[in-house]
Amino acid sequence: MATLVVGAGVIGLLTAWMMAEQGRAVVLLEQGEAGREASWAGGGIVSPLYPWRYNAAVTALAHWSQGFYPHLAQTLLAQTAVDPQVYVTGLYWLDLEDEAVALGWANEQRRQLKRLAMPEVRRAVPVLGGGFTSALHMPDVANVRNPLLVEALRTALLRNPNVSLHEHNPVTGFVLDGERVVGVASRQGRIYAENVVLAAGAWSAQLLHQLGLVLPVEPVKGQMILYRCRADFLPAIVLAKGRYAIPRRDGHVLIGSTLEHAGFDKTPTAEALASLKASAVDLLPALGKADVIKHWAGLRPGSPDGIPFVGELAQHPGLWLNCGHYRNGLVLAPASCRLLVDLMNGQAPILDPRPYSPQGRVAVLPCVE
Repeated sequence: MATLVVGAGVIGLLTAWMMAEQGRAVVLLEQGEAGREASWAGGGIVSPLYPWRYNAAVTALAHWSQGFYPHLAQTLLAQTAVDPQVYVTGLYWLDLEDEAVALGWANEQRRQLKRLAMPEVRRAVPVLGGGFTSALHMPDVANVRNPLLVEALRTALLRNPNVSLHEHNPVTGFVLDGERVVGVASRQGRIYAENVVLAAGAWSAQLLHQLGLVLPVEPVKGQMILYRCRADFLPAIVLAKGRYAIPRRDGHVLIGSTLEHAGFDKTPTAEALASLKASAVDLLPALGKADVIKHWAGLRPGSPDGIPFVGELAQHPGLWLNCGHYRNGLVLAPASCRLLVDLMNGQAPILDPRPYSPQGRVAVLPCVE
């Protein structure tokens, strides 16, 4: 019997891909089109924005994933002829308030992070705006072209005989045998499985609520804008005041992102557009004369401290979680998916699974008499 994965964002797609690569049969269900929610909407920086501000559990996943991304991109390119474009540009943090903390973290983690004089930064990034007085630089940070990553994963899965992908088929509930989850109810009817993996991003909590469980994952809206520039316009990622500019290989530059608690509303707003444009001009003044070619919003799966839920639910054997990655879904996806597959296969896990376990982190709804 197959493993059933609910949700075909990058987490669900990569979970299915890793399982199928090991010869396991997988059924993948998606309420819309595969990869078109947060995985499509994000920036694709292969690093947390401020890695030293995160729990060690997030750092461990990020570090493993960063080492795996080049291999993943090469493998998917060979399988599909779609290049996810893992693009190593480095990242400049400007005018940080916690520079000393960042440098201490880098020393402890043995990461390449150093303080640079602003004249050196301006020689490296001539289009940078004025007024910045300090900078830290990490040379090995990459970004991945996330729409191409999900396209490559989807194409690879469609070509794999071990995988069955069902788009536009929302899951409405779980099928139980006692307390064990043995399948799901969907628009196409009941689908039974040996195991069910919940990887539905911001929608995961709604589904678990039907089992009387409270998963602390909520939608957090983020809006971004895209400029078209010449290919050599921006040579590196730059980040200041919580906003970033990300260069793509073809000259597109992404500016992001907002953090909004607006439920499941994904409507782009004029207020956010104005704010993002202002940030763009602060970082890169030449963008004031460039046209915004796209403006969009997505819903991150917000979670406490950004630590994802990875593992089997004790209350309902057969139901596994891989969700709640908040702002770092693309960064953490390879490691969290490998960890989940290791646990499901009874193999030695790549990392200590305890920080990500749902046990003690997923509450039971109180009974109302």
